[in-house]
This record gives sequence, structure tokens and C-alpha cells, in this order.
Amino acid sequence: MKTILKGLAAFGIAFGSISAAEAAEYPLKKPVPQEWTFSGPFGTYDKGQLQRGLMIYRESCSSCHSMELVAFRNLEALGYSDEQVRALAAEYEVEDGPNADGEMFMRPGIPSDRFPSPYPNPETAAVSNNGAVPPDFSLIAKARAVERGFPTFVFDIFTQYAESGPDYIYNLLTGYEEDVPEHVDVQPGTYYNPHFLSGAVLSMAPPLFDEQFTYADGTPATLDQHARDITAFLMWAAEPHLEARKRTGFNVMVFLALFGALVYLTKRKVWSKIDH
Repeated sequence: MKTILKGLAAFGIAFGSISAAEAAEYPLKKPVPQEWTFSGPFGTYDKGQLQRGLMIYRESCSSCHSMELVAFRNLEALGYSDEQVRALAAEYEVEDGPNADGEMFMRPGIPSDRFPSPYPNPETAAVSNNGAVPPDFSLIAKARAVERGFPTFVFDIFTQYAESGPDYIYNLLTGYEEDVPEHVDVQPGTYYNPHFLSGAVLSMAPPLFDEQFTYADGTPATLDQHARDITAFLMWAAEPHLEARKRTGFNVMVFLALFGALVYLTKRKVWSKIDH
């Protein structure tokens, strides 16, 4: 199918019906696979990395992106105490109500609340971001992924590769380029990034840079580290029970292996008494 589409695109370019930019497949550059602590059948989250990622989200990303499916109480899984979670939640203002007068009101957040959106509605978000509504970050690490195609996806079945979303996010955050090809039209307020899944340019300016944040644990504050930390945090937000799922999966595989062996031995014993 892709071959047919490429052929039609080439036909259109030859006769001037579409441009080279319109015929391009996005992303222009495929994500480069990265090493993650949560990859593989025995992968686990690095709580220190998740805490750094939460800091980056709160100090940078939360000004545009919401996380409306993540409650403050979920942060206890990152190693925070109940008191720390309550203090963090109280730093946010959450809309509640109606009160006895039938009016909505603002109050400090509590652990059962979810991260509030920085905008009251999508229309306000679009006006503030050149017409583009910033996506919610709750499930973005699972929702954004680049197809790896044949035969790579066949090998992924055996290697249990499931980090396409994190790989894409990391490459996007570190993939902004200043040298723009001649055929790419970069309008004011947009930025060239060949790793973007929906085109060659996007409305989000480069959100991360070296020495942007100060890590209390002494981790080097590089662009690469910032991108890895926020990506790992977004993966946790999208799949907080990943570690439990992998433990269950491993136990199931062990059970099936033992069960299969017992079935085989039973079959051998039963049929060994029958003449063939």
C-alpha cells in the first residue's frame, strides 16, 4: 500500500499537482530508539528520574499542557509522602462548586483533585497558542507513536518493544533544527522539526535547553537529560502500573511454560502404554 501511495505521490509531483513538501511522509526523520529503565520485560521506573520529570512538567510544561487524568494522590507512587502530596496539591487553585449561592468558586487543591488545565476552555488555549490547542499530557506517551513498519515490527514482538511513544517524544524535544530546507515554509510562530509526526513545522517553540533546571540530586542539567526525564514522567503518567503488568506477565509466562511441560510429560506417559 505504501508503495502505491509513493507512486501516486511521485506521479503528482511530476505533473505539478502537488509539491514535494505535500508528498513527504512524516515524520521526516524516524525516531532513534533510546535506552529506558522501563524497557524490556523486566523494566522498572527510576523514581528519581520521575521526580525530576515532574519538576520539569510543573515548572515548564504545565503552563500550556494539562494532565487531567492524573490525580495528585497518584504522585505517592513516585516516592512522595502523603504530607508532601497534600502540600503540592495545595499549590494549585481548583474550580469547585456550585456553592450555596449557585456560584462556582476556586479553592486550594487536595490529593483527590487532578492536575488542572492552564486554560478555562479549548478556545482560550487556541487563541494563546497561534490557533493550536496544546494536547493533554495524561496519555500522550501512549497516544503518540511512529509506526516502525515491516519487518521491524515483527522483531518488536519478540523483543517486547513498547517504547515507540517515549522514543518519539524524546526525539521531538531534542530534534529542533535551525537549518530549514528550501521547500519547507516556516510561517511566523512556527518552528522546523523533522521529527514532528504531523508535518515539518509545529507551533511549539523549543521547550527545553541546557541548564534550564537545577537538579537537587546533582544530575547534569543538559538538554538530553531534561528530555529523558520529562519523557519518562509522561510514560509513567500514561502507564503507572507498568511494573505490576510486567511482573504479572512474567509470572504468566512461567506458569504457561511449566503447564506446557506438564502437559507434554502427561501425554508421553499416557500414550507410552498404547501400541502404535
